[in-house]
Amino acid sequence: MPVEEISAELREFVFKITILGDSAVGKTSLINQFVEGSFQEDYKPTLGANIVRKDVNIDAANAKVRLIMWDLAGQEKYNVIRSMYFEGVAGCILVYDLTRTMTFQSIKEKWIKDIQNYVRNQGAYILIGNKVDLKDQRVVETKDGQELAENIKASDFIETSAKYGENVEMAFKNLVYQIMRNFGEKI
Repeated sequence: MPVEEISAELREFVFKITILGDSAVGKTSLINQFVEGSFQEDYKPTLGANIVRKDVNIDAANAKVRLIMWDLAGQEKYNVIRSMYFEGVAGCILVYDLTRTMTFQSIKEKWIKDIQNYVRNQGAYILIGNKVDLKDQRVVETKDGQELAENIKASDFIETSAKYGENVEMAFKNLVYQIMRNFGEKI
């Protein structure tokens, strides 16, 4: 009896994701590291929003995912227009700086509320503690990040270094996996 050859067709998805957090937590650096594998020492604040695209292959689901990443400015002056950027969002990355307690507190006091108020469907979101490479300046401990992720019902918690690329790709891919699961994919 001949063995049937099953060729599953490559499926394609497009997901809009937002990267949220206070100013200078490393949102743009995380995106640059993920997309280009690079890090810029000189910091320039994002004005309004920066939109970046990257295609990601998800072999486990025989899928190609196009990520449209919206890097939203963290400065207070953009609060009024920020809600417009959440239209059609499938997932969010919440970022805080491990060396600044206030950025950690902003996740629960501000950023998670934005997701709850403006993301219409059950969007996936993960929590990232960035700048793990600055060990001597660290003020937010791993257990605090894990607790917060649990409290806000984030699908994942990861500590990253945008500077050295540590866990950056894993963070973005874990978000993509969760979004795909939310859409009924078995990954």
